[in-house]
Formats: sequence, C-alpha cells, structure tokens
Amino acid sequence: MASRTTFYLDKQNAKIKGVCAGIADYTGLDVTLVRVLTVILVFATMPWAAVGYAVFAWTAPAKPIDLYQDAGDAKFWQGVRSNTKRSAAEVRSKLRDVDRRLADMELHYTSRNSRLADEIDSLR
Repeated sequence: MASRTTFYLDKQNAKIKGVCAGIADYTGLDVTLVRVLTVILVFATMPWAAVGYAVFAWTAPAKPIDLYQDAGDAKFWQGVRSNTKRSAAEVRSKLRDVDRRLADMELHYTSRNSRLADEIDSLR
C-alpha cells in the first residue's frame, strides 16, 4: 500500500525524471516555481544540486497512479506533509473553539434566564 506522506517521483508531470514534479506534489508548491528554483540552485551550486537531483531520481519510487482519490485529497495530504505540528495545532485550536462554544451554550441553557424561560412558556 502506498503511503501518502512519502516523497514520490511524479512521472505523469515529469519533464526529465519527475523530481521537481514530485517535490511540487509533496510540498504543494507550483511545479513551475520548483523547476525555476532548481535551475537557479544548479547554477549557484553547480555540482551539488545536480548530484542531489540525480540521487533523488535514482532512489525515490515513482508515485502510484491511485495515490489520491480526488484533488481535495491531494491538498489535504500536502497540508499535512508541510508541517505536522502546525496541522495538529490547528486541530487543537478548532476543537478548543468548539468546546468553548458548547460550554457557552450549556451555560446559557442551564442558567437562570428568566427571559428565556418566559419565551419558552409563551411557546407552550
């Protein structure tokens, strides 16, 4: 079974070996931006970027065709891969917000609210 949090070469969108397309898929960046940055990096650090590119092209597995079910699934996994601590913090924040809102509702309905009691009685 393919892992959605693993780096894969993206052969479907490849220009040379699929390394830049794989990096773009993994990070959620635009593939053109990744390609431009790779070219700049190759010219800036001549042998090292080319060696790194070759190592990625040689060692990384190709992306399975059925890795993502739809585009939303791809965006979700790109967000999770980009920063797992941030993702966990966002979930905690959302759950705290829901918990606070539920506590406010509970306080509102369990408190002695004569106006609310009058409205309920008028509905009967």
